[in-house]
Amino acid sequence: MTEIRPTTRIEPDRSHWPAGHPAAPHGRIGVLLLNLGTPDGTSYWPMRRYLKEFLSDERVIEEPRWKWWPILNLIILTVRPSKKGKDYATIWNNDKDEGPLKTITRSQAEQLTARFTGQSRIVVDWAMRYANPSTESRIAALQAQGCDRILLVPLYPQYAAATAATACDQAFRALMKMRWQPAVRVAPSYHDDPVYIDALARSMTANLAKLDFEPEKIIATFHGMPEKYLQKGDPYHCQCQKTSRLLREKLGIAPDRWLTTFQSRFGNDPWLQPYTDMTVERLAREGVKKLVLVAPGFSADCLETLEELDGENRHIFENNGGEKFAYLPALNDSPEGIDVIQAIVRRELMGWI
Repeated sequence: MTEIRPTTRIEPDRSHWPAGHPAAPHGRIGVLLLNLGTPDGTSYWPMRRYLKEFLSDERVIEEPRWKWWPILNLIILTVRPSKKGKDYATIWNNDKDEGPLKTITRSQAEQLTARFTGQSRIVVDWAMRYANPSTESRIAALQAQGCDRILLVPLYPQYAAATAATACDQAFRALMKMRWQPAVRVAPSYHDDPVYIDALARSMTANLAKLDFEPEKIIATFHGMPEKYLQKGDPYHCQCQKTSRLLREKLGIAPDRWLTTFQSRFGNDPWLQPYTDMTVERLAREGVKKLVLVAPGFSADCLETLEELDGENRHIFENNGGEKFAYLPALNDSPEGIDVIQAIVRRELMGWI
C-alpha cells in the first residue's frame, strides 16, 4: 500500500513585499458541507423570502420565465408562505429558533471537526443553498482563514440537478467574484458507497429494534422530481433505485416486504412514481396494519421527513385502517452519519493531505 504523506507547506518569502502589502493567509484546506436550506422564521415574510429564492431557482423549476414568473409571484408567494409557515412551526427548534435542518447540519460540521482533531490545516464549515448561512459568506470565511483549497461536499447521496448541481452553482457564482480563487473539488454522489449503505443498515437495524412491532411492509421513500427531468438525463431516479436495492439486500429483507416510492410532488406535471402518500393509503386499505417508512436520500431530517412523512403519512395510514406506524430517522448527526461524511471527505482530500 502506498504511504500517503502530508503535503509540505512552504511559506512565502516576504522580504520583497512592498509596504502595505495585504495579508495573504494560505496553506489551509476548507471542507464545506452544503445542504438545501431552511427559512429564517415561520412567519409570512421569512417564509416568503425563502420560498421565492427556492422556487426562483431554474434548476428546481425548469419552466420558461414568462410562464412561471406570474404564477410564482401572483399566486404561490401570496398563499403558500402562510401554509408552509404553519407546517414549519410544527417541527421548529424553538430552543435555537431555527429549523431542524440547520441544527443538524451545524452539528454535523462540529462533529466532523472533532474527527479531524490534530489536523490543524483542515477547517470544516457548513452552508445552505437557500437562506442562511449563505454559501458565498462561508466560502469567504474559509478563505479569510487561509484556505486556498476547498472541498465542496453536497450532502445529497443521490445526484440531482435540483440539489447537488444547484448547490455547486451557488459556490461557483461566489468564486466568480473572487480575485484569488481557491482550488476547488466537489465530492461526488455516494448513493452506492459501501460506507453509506452500511451506515444506513446499522441505523435501521438499531431503530427497528426499538419498535414494539414487526413491520409487515417497509417503504424506502425518496424526494420526487418531475418525470421530464429523468427524460432529460438526470440520474437521480436510477441512483435512488440502486440505493434502495442495496439497502434491502444488506438488511436481508425479502423483496415482497420492501417498496420504493417518491414523495413531495409539487404542481400538476407527473412526477416519479409510485407516490409515497398514495402507496401508504393503498397499503392501509389492503389490510396492512404495521408499516415503517425510511428516507435514505435525506442526510438530515427536515420538513419533508418530520412533517410530511412522520406527520401527514402517519395520518393517512391510520385514517385508512392502519394501526402501527413508524418513521425511522435519517442518519443526521449520529455516529453512523458522521462516519459517512468523514469517509467521503478523507477520500476526496487524497493528494491534498
